[in-house]
Amino acid sequence: MVVQIGMELYMTGIGTIVNSLAVLVGGSLGVLFNKNLKEKYQEILLQALGISVIFVGLTGSLSGLFYVEGSVIKTKDIMLLILSLAIGSLFGELIGIEKGIENVGEKIKKKFSKGGENDTFIEGFVSATLLVCVGAMAVVGSFEDGLKGDPTMLFTKSILDFASIMVIASALGKGAVFSAFPMFLYQGSLTLLAKIVAPLLTDAIVGSLSTVGSALIFAIGINMCFGKKFRVGNMLPSLLVVLIYYGGKALFGHFFS
Repeated sequence: MVVQIGMELYMTGIGTIVNSLAVLVGGSLGVLFNKNLKEKYQEILLQALGISVIFVGLTGSLSGLFYVEGSVIKTKDIMLLILSLAIGSLFGELIGIEKGIENVGEKIKKKFSKGGENDTFIEGFVSATLLVCVGAMAVVGSFEDGLKGDPTMLFTKSILDFASIMVIASALGKGAVFSAFPMFLYQGSLTLLAKIVAPLLTDAIVGSLSTVGSALIFAIGINMCFGKKFRVGNMLPSLLVVLIYYGGKALFGHFFS
């Protein structure tokens, strides 16, 4: 019985393990390219990836906000998106999440960087960490792995992350490689959490999490193309606000009707 449960947990987490390895390998290859690429090529690669990320985030958000009923385009959850981003960002700014991520990157840099990329190590770590952790595929893929034992979405995400982190590492250096570790902890925790709260998760909750996550992905793409415009790390609690909203709706549904 114990062996069976242990095997089930192992198989359940295989998606995150493969995803982490893909980030490590892709980032390592990117570091090799970084040493041989001129700065202008690094810049254009990062911009190209940024444009791709913008459209991925935009598509995910719009697909969650709009739907067709008959021949009429209707909207849903727009106020939830606005309130989640506003409240979550204020809370994230208050506790300084992005600064915390940067501090982690600073400690890793001191331990593993030999210099020469001090200006980009932390930027690479933060950009890569946010990219692989935030978004619909990270959340929904981890939930599917935990709920159904289906790692398919995380396997697909692994391919995308492999290419994305390779580009980021080629432009910003080896800080991007270390994003594999917070991603492993983040997605692994979501996978285990999904098994615990499975009865409480509905399609509406997962869909709203995907919509808000996609909006954050869009902001990451803007940062990659145009320099840091949004403190996306401080917006991460927006996902928590979604869960609080649905929790409140379940407990006090008559106030939400």
